[in-house]
Amino acid sequence: MQADLFADDAVQSIPGLRYAPDFLSVEEELQLLALVRTLPLVPAKYKDYTARRQVVSFGSSYDFDTNTLRPGMALDERLLPLRDRVAGWLGVDRDQLVQVLVAAYAPGTPLGWHRDVPDFETIAGVSLGNAALLRFRPYPPGAAARRQVVQLHVAARSIYRLAGASRWAWQHCVPAVKAQRWSITFRTPRQPARRS
Repeated sequence: MQADLFADDAVQSIPGLRYAPDFLSVEEELQLLALVRTLPLVPAKYKDYTARRQVVSFGSSYDFDTNTLRPGMALDERLLPLRDRVAGWLGVDRDQLVQVLVAAYAPGTPLGWHRDVPDFETIAGVSLGNAALLRFRPYPPGAAARRQVVQLHVAARSIYRLAGASRWAWQHCVPAVKAQRWSITFRTPRQPARRS
């Protein structure tokens, strides 16, 4: 039996998941949508698979053929105010947001079950254009995980954070979107394990 929970319940169910529905104003969203439409988005590639979503990475990009992080383009200066605002919401120094991924989801585009690549620690996503559904299940997946799916409806102009258990002990996916949607995802670097 799957749990279809409201945002507050999902946030309470998954440690480290934080959500704010009105992070941006309508005017701020319109300005960002005009900006992202000018970016050089290309189909996302995962080894031999070409996804339907279109992306552009700043700071670094992940090479799924070699499973390595590679240097990327400098962050588009027009995204600096958003980066600074996200850093403030997260309570981190803006320079800690070392990677930014802008993605476009045409109607019918899904994003399969995954955890973000291991080179990054905290993940923050800003949703633009239209709402989407984030589904979460415990990691590693198995029969029990399939029965523990938790859903979070992310509205346009909202922001969410994955940290701690929500980042490492859960996977997430986005079922096929019903309307055009964009996301701007910010990532902090993973800190090396401390030795005692």
